[in-house]
Amino acid sequence: MSETICRNLRISGRVQGVGYRWSLCAEAQRLGLCGWVRNRRDGSVEALVSGPVEAIDALVLWAHRGPSMARVDSVRCNEGNAGEMGTHAGFRQIATY
Repeated sequence: MSETICRNLRISGRVQGVGYRWSLCAEAQRLGLCGWVRNRRDGSVEALVSGPVEAIDALVLWAHRGPSMARVDSVRCNEGNAGEMGTHAGFRQIATY
């Protein structure tokens, strides 16, 4: 059984208005991850993800590509705070921060 971890992702580039959040949410759900994704006012996208190491690694790889209309310049991946997950199960989009 794989260890469960929590990671915070910050994705920069042309990642708003191109379906990035929707696509990341769908990919995270496909991988069985929990957490959320949101736009940030600085033009980046932020995600907090929790799940097996292998699934998070797969999502981080996907995040470097994103959907076809996106242009990803950078993906920062740091240790996340599982306390920010809330009580909602699954993966969802939340309001801009």
